Amino acid sequence: QELPEMVLLKFFRSENIPVPARPTPEQLSNLIKTSLHYPESFSHPFHEKSLCLVPVTLLLSNCSQAVVDVMIDLRHKTTSPEALEVHGSFTWLGQTQYKLQLKSQEVYSLQLKACFVHTGVYNLGTPRVFAKLVDQVTLLETSQQNSMPALIIINNI
Repeated sequence: QELPEMVLLKFFRSENIPVPARPTPEQLSNLIKTSLHYPESFSHPFHEKSLCLVPVTLLLSNCSQAVVDVMIDLRHKTTSPEALEVHGSFTWLGQTQYKLQLKSQEVYSLQLKACFVHTGVYNLGTPRVFAKLVDQVTLLETSQQNSMPALIIINNI
């Protein structure tokens, strides 16, 4: 009985099958675009009520085609002496951390309240936003690019 002839097998991959590219750190830090909406100045009668509450809207826009997990942390404080000289300290009222999921190109509006005890110029640009692609294996979210300072003037009536 004759042995069957050995044939070399050739494996080939079609070049037109897209291989999912790993997003670069630069791309990962630009998944979510944030913008704060608030009055440029706010007048409050501090002699009647010591706490001045200002409504602030944090708008989150998913700039990617993918579903993204987002974490917002309001506990971050500016501690550099220069920043505190120009912008006093204020507090975000209510919940200090949020976790949400944004679909492709989704825009989400988060209502916040800033609390001030003195007149002055303040930087509202303290929320830190982290994001990661839902299907990504990484445990840590990537910090999102922070926008320009968001200055508000608090006046006494």
